[in-house]
Amino acid sequence: MAKRILIVDDSDSIRNVVGIALRGEGYEVIEAKDGVDGLSKLDGSKFHLIISDVNMPNMDGISMVKELKAQSEYRFTPVIMLTTETEDGKKQQGKEAGVKAWMVKPFQPQQMIDAVSKLILA
Repeated sequence: MAKRILIVDDSDSIRNVVGIALRGEGYEVIEAKDGVDGLSKLDGSKFHLIISDVNMPNMDGISMVKELKAQSEYRFTPVIMLTTETEDGKKQQGKEAGVKAWMVKPFQPQQMIDAVSKLILA
């Protein structure tokens, strides 16, 4: 059974690039366009990892992480922030919310695959 990853980003092109890279590695990918949409995809089923942008309309990534970590089913689900944000204050907010890794755009797909494989244990 393929490991499931939720990608949350308001950029269609970023979701496509990340999705193509991860599907190529055998992961099942679910996509969402913002934090509200991302939370709506969390239907109690297992997600092995969540990759999210920080800056999105409707609900930003850090707020989404706080809400999903409050749900017992997703408390231990690892989250990677994939963002243009480099500010230490934002990174600290993410860490306090429960973010496990912070990747800055632009990125190389192999970097993403390497980070994902470290956070999703076989």
